[in-house]
Amino acid sequence: MTLEFALVLLLCLISSVLLTPVVKKFAVRVGATDAPNHRKVHNKVMPRLGGLAIFISFSIGIIIMRPAGEDTWPIMIGALIIVLTGALDDRFQLSPKAKLIGQITAALIAIIWGGVQVEFINLPFGGRLEFGIFSIPLTLLWIVGITNAINLIDGLDGLAAGVSTIAIFTISGMAIIMGDAYVAIFGLILVASTLGFLFYNFHPAKIFMGDTGALFLGFMISVLALLGFKNITVISLIIPVLILGVPISDTFFAIVRRILHKQPISAPDKSHLHHCLLNAGFTHRETVVIIYGIASMFSLSAFIFSQSTIWGAIVVIAVVLFSLEIIVESVGLLGKNYRPILNLVREKKS
Repeated sequence: MTLEFALVLLLCLISSVLLTPVVKKFAVRVGATDAPNHRKVHNKVMPRLGGLAIFISFSIGIIIMRPAGEDTWPIMIGALIIVLTGALDDRFQLSPKAKLIGQITAALIAIIWGGVQVEFINLPFGGRLEFGIFSIPLTLLWIVGITNAINLIDGLDGLAAGVSTIAIFTISGMAIIMGDAYVAIFGLILVASTLGFLFYNFHPAKIFMGDTGALFLGFMISVLALLGFKNITVISLIIPVLILGVPISDTFFAIVRRILHKQPISAPDKSHLHHCLLNAGFTHRETVVIIYGIASMFSLSAFIFSQSTIWGAIVVIAVVLFSLEIIVESVGLLGKNYRPILNLVREKKS
């Protein structure tokens, strides 16, 4: 890391710290606030739009560093569209269809204009799998899916910002190991900008990032993961999935839970991971720190996975899946009665 880049990261951090109070006042003035209800854990009206501070600070860093790449400006324009979509939702409560249109538009700009897409993957035993005409829809599904996954975990003070920071830092670290300075620059600037906001967002939060921040972070994480790990082996394609283990698994089990309960997939509930931990008796702050720990374990497993042989990678995946199953059963993510492994262990003990 050069001195110039270190100073830019410091500038982004300080900018985010200074801009967040300004954005807070602006959010209150324009009425972009979040009122408490039966699904929310906060009990007072909170300003939203905090993602604006992250985006502006991030943009300052990118403009100064000017990372060399044909997809830089398409990514930034896509990010701007996603931020505008989130900001409008924070203020006017857009319909799900309108939000989805904004997300798809941003994603297509990055995909078609910026060329951010997975066109093929190299197979483990030779040859490669070309996606052809399915390249764009698969990439679109990834970007929109991860964008919404980050949005879904934005339910506690500092949760989405912290989990996103861990994921982005991991992607940046692995980019440095692979010699990908482009992704590393993007990622570390985003980490610095998010950390500045987290200073005000950690419990007890003074401002929420809102959809402005959650959609922006989700969009950037999905794009950076594609840039860092596209057109590689089947085994390596699992790395970004591991890094994003918390939002992906929480979204997956939310879908399964709603199918089992015969509810619409888009129906909101209070059975996400953070809700389950709160119901188990953990405090707000303890719940967030526990999920930070789970996110860090996913990131560590991704790093170990990347350095392993094929058999070693299989062992890592097996351990991750087993650990995830134990967590799901312990906190009741699929319901209090879903405990096959824990019940089996209990029966053997008795």
